[in-house]
Amino acid sequence: MIENWEKYEFTDCLKDNNVGRANQINASEIKYQGKYPVIDQGQDFIAGYSDETNKLVKDGLPYVIFGDHTRCFKFIDFPFIVGADGTKVLSPNKELFSPKYFYYQLLSFEIPSRGYNRHYKMLKEKILFRPPLPEQQKIAFVLSTVQKAIEAQDKLIKTTTELKKALMQKLFTEGTKGEKQKQTEIGLVPESWEVVELGDVCERVSVNVQPNPDGEKPYVGLEHITSGQIYLTNWGKESDVVSSKSEFKKGEILYGKLRPYLDKAAIAHFDGISSTDILIFKGKNQIKNDFLIHFFHSESLLDFAKSTTTGVQHPRTSWSSLKKLKLGLPSKSEREIIAQTLNLFEDKLTSLQKKKQTLSDLFKTLLHELMTGQRRVNELEFEGVE
Repeated sequence: MIENWEKYEFTDCLKDNNVGRANQINASEIKYQGKYPVIDQGQDFIAGYSDETNKLVKDGLPYVIFGDHTRCFKFIDFPFIVGADGTKVLSPNKELFSPKYFYYQLLSFEIPSRGYNRHYKMLKEKILFRPPLPEQQKIAFVLSTVQKAIEAQDKLIKTTTELKKALMQKLFTEGTKGEKQKQTEIGLVPESWEVVELGDVCERVSVNVQPNPDGEKPYVGLEHITSGQIYLTNWGKESDVVSSKSEFKKGEILYGKLRPYLDKAAIAHFDGISSTDILIFKGKNQIKNDFLIHFFHSESLLDFAKSTTTGVQHPRTSWSSLKKLKLGLPSKSEREIIAQTLNLFEDKLTSLQKKKQTLSDLFKTLLHELMTGQRRVNELEFEGVE
């Protein structure tokens, strides 16, 4: 054990609280808007809102929320209502632990997944280390600073994504020249545009291959495509897959036909193989893929794809349905301007995602090293540490 760090059983680190069933709300009662945030065990920090004042938890703050099924931890220092089923509300013993340090120490624990079974029993078996209070506060300050930087990147990513969506809608319906519009079967479009079907400007590429168990080709599954973004940032290996796959070439479009509401479409920057739940496309009749990839993320294609799905548990769309979608087609020069404009937003999003990943990696490293004493902060001075 680290010198001057004490060791405690998990249950000895808690104090009883008065939070119980009276403060819980069922998932069906959670609203999109309301006076008070609802905190449950889900991945989203806030599950929704409620106006039920009688259920509000406002005394004894802060609390640490543990998801009994999900293994999620949340630090809550504001009044809230508790989501039902599996939401454990923990009160750290403030005589022993700084609440924020307590939260970070729980966050550092590895709790193996047992599926949708409960995990609190495993958490209760953990041992906590207690540095002197000033060191706890400094550790929490360092980790909180990095965590706030990650949250700032998240906000920038969200804002940039929303701006891109609004711009896409404008560009694909009004164009870039401010020209007079005409009424068509798909609504108003600029006078110089044609109305065509997706099948007129795009064709499916279908080449099935058997993966080589010793092969080194990149493999792309649906899990490797980020919703709403056109660039691939990670992928697997050919040797990791066994069943028949689809072959794609650099520059072709990879579109997720399974659950199309997830908005998964990317442009490949290498040759490789993909899941058969990914359709592969390329432009035809002089239509470039760097224009088409943005249309695959457009609101009109997203809505059309959702309306053409079949299957309940695994809803899928198909090329036979998608190729009938009608769209307004600008001139070649205007298509290039639209693609260049939207690519600027994609480049910005990629840069923000990389910064977030760098900060997330830093947070994981610091969390491990600070909680195990490999890195010490007890002799450092920080302003604003409380």
